Amino acid sequence: MTKGGHARSGPPPDPNALRRERDRGEWSLLPAAGRPGDAPVWPLLGLSERETDLWADLWRKPQALMWERYGQELEVALYVRRLVEAEEPRAPVTLGTLIRQQADSLGLTTPGLRSNRWRIVAAVPAEAVPAPSKAAPKRTASRDRFKVVRDDADEE
Repeated sequence: MTKGGHARSGPPPDPNALRRERDRGEWSLLPAAGRPGDAPVWPLLGLSERETDLWADLWRKPQALMWERYGQELEVALYVRRLVEAEEPRAPVTLGTLIRQQADSLGLTTPGLRSNRWRIVAAVPAEAVPAPSKAAPKRTASRDRFKVVRDDADEE
């Protein structure tokens, strides 16, 4: 078992931290205005009216910019299909767990946004959303953060 026991155990990552042990790169800033344009073509067989509505709504969200970048049309469609199934009166309870896991993976929940290192902000041009980077952030020496303070009391 990994340290901590759960994927979301411990404090959330701090985007302003100088040093992170499991640095996965920079945070992607997503514009709150969402993804412009029409939703992609539905990738599964068959399409209900409810699925059509959910599909269109999801592709207007800020997270859709990243789904499009990573080609996650199929994952979003499967989430929509399972969500519609879960809305049925006699849906299995276990379907709720699957939907929550899918929502986390797609960044539709607060923990999902954190684990994907996505932040939704008020005003960011679409071209400013950074591509995932493997480059480590520039680190400074700990001594550089110290400030020398002169003690004038010793001189008197």
